[in-house]
Amino acid sequence: MSDPVVTVVDAQVDPDREADLVAGYVQISDGESPKGLLRSELLRGQDGWWRIQTTWQDMDALRAVRASGVRPAAIDLLERVGAEHSHAWFTVERSFGI
Repeated sequence: MSDPVVTVVDAQVDPDREADLVAGYVQISDGESPKGLLRSELLRGQDGWWRIQTTWQDMDALRAVRASGVRPAAIDLLERVGAEHSHAWFTVERSFGI
């Protein structure tokens, strides 16, 4: 099996829109998960920074989702709350913990 892949979408969210962000993320998480999605987290950082971090089974799973033509839910959500965002992906080389 290939290494898991983590996608990250970072954005600075206006404090007046943070509740909308959290509510939107809850709505996304209540829906059907794409095949290969292992875990997703909404992380609050400092000074209005937020991150949506998603772990995929492997690069093939991420490619399949991207090839499906369905726009990433995290991107849509951040645009709905008026936040500019950056995104990247990382392979998991090593991990420990839970």
